[in-house]
Amino acid sequence: MYSIIVVPPPSTEDRSDHVRRQFRLAPGERLAFGRAVPGGGLPIRHEGVSRRAGEITAHGTFWTLSNLSAHQTYVVENPEGAGEHVKVAPGRLDAPVPFEFSRIVLPAGGDLLPVEVWAPRHDYLRGGDGADGEPTAPAFSLDRTKRYFAVLAALCEPRLRGAPHAPLPTVAEVVDRLGPAWPAASRASVQWNIDYLAVKLRLKPGPDCAEAGPRLNGKKESLVSLALRFDLVREDDLVVLAAPSRAGAAAPGQADR
Repeated sequence: MYSIIVVPPPSTEDRSDHVRRQFRLAPGERLAFGRAVPGGGLPIRHEGVSRRAGEITAHGTFWTLSNLSAHQTYVVENPEGAGEHVKVAPGRLDAPVPFEFSRIVLPAGGDLLPVEVWAPRHDYLRGGDGADGEPTAPAFSLDRTKRYFAVLAALCEPRLRGAPHAPLPTVAEVVDRLGPAWPAASRASVQWNIDYLAVKLRLKPGPDCAEAGPRLNGKKESLVSLALRFDLVREDDLVVLAAPSRAGAAAPGQADR
């Protein structure tokens, strides 16, 4: 039974017949890659790739990456994770990669060569932990029916759509994006909800605090970074941007903001 599928960077041959070769690894099997690898390995014909650049090892539902280059750091991206990535330093052996779908990015001269790796779907615990007593308080209390969540989803959307370094939308662009779900949205109401989220997610103190604290620079960037790191907004949540306007108020008294 194969557990890991490796798809090398596209080559001239791939472009001619639209077929990219795949390497399938069973648990415990290894795949060496580089400019000059022994038979059975993955050759990458680029002068900027080390002769023995690295090695992939299959381990059931995950895999490890060894960086055999002397000076170059490799980056393993999660294309489904809105910028989530793992860095593997030169000489690092058997770095575990937790993503189901990954892209190894190999810097090669002026090029960035992608090697795609597919692991089996991960298993997750179902149901509660079965313990008695009071439930654990949530780390972040967000109501997906509220307008502040729609604002947060609109801010996260460009990076959730597969562009991890995409610039964040402006307030005016968020207003336009929220139009189908919230026709009355305005710049003032969107900005109010951004400020509300910054307090709710504890990125800045509330207005009732004795000490106001320092001004939060890069407020949108801080919100999106937090939301994507902790999966507060997922791609499935973007449905709130197209749904009929059923969302409740962002906070008492803010129904039309």
